[in-house]
Amino acid sequence: MKKLVSKIVLGAFVVGSMSLVQAQKIDAKAKKILDDITANYNSKKNSYFKFAFGSGMNGAVSKTEPGIYYSAGDKYKLKIMETEQIFDGNKIYNINTEDMEVTVAKPNGSSTMFSPINYLTSYRKDYNVAYSGKKTVDGVNADLIKLTPVKANGLKYIYLYVDSAKKQMLKLEQHGNNKDISVISIKEYKENQQLDPNMFVFDKSKFKNYLVTEL
Repeated sequence: MKKLVSKIVLGAFVVGSMSLVQAQKIDAKAKKILDDITANYNSKKNSYFKFAFGSGMNGAVSKTEPGIYYSAGDKYKLKIMETEQIFDGNKIYNINTEDMEVTVAKPNGSSTMFSPINYLTSYRKDYNVAYSGKKTVDGVNADLIKLTPVKANGLKYIYLYVDSAKKQMLKLEQHGNNKDISVISIKEYKENQQLDPNMFVFDKSKFKNYLVTEL
């Protein structure tokens, strides 16, 4: 499980920008839903949610771990198992408390960073988008949207489950070509909280005994 979590934190959910090699197809209804949700998130001073990260094979989740996610503008903090990731607007800090390691890197200009809601922006150029009807998620009659890569990127398709009434994401399913599945289910959502001013700051003094690697 640790290996799988490291993959997601370090890039399993990173979506690279790709040149289009065929006409992109975006369903108008699905686009409006995603654009409404994006506008809602962008209008908030900050956002927070708890989530469950599940992983498995052949479409079945076999392991699940809890996580938390904070964001404000383009800054964010993610915690899951022994791993914490901070983006301070300039650099990404991957902190592994079990191995006592910190990896520091500048984000790649050709990719978006980890976020359970990153597909809300990356779909505009990287995916065909189709509205796939309604499906109940934790008692909510959710809209289901399917994203299919325009160009091969290791993913078969992504399902987004959204609460259109509240304009919020409920769940994301990422299905790989190798039959693996990764799922993020949002369990609790809060917005416009009073956050610690240092929430998105990496304090090197707290990691004196850690191996710090700058990429």
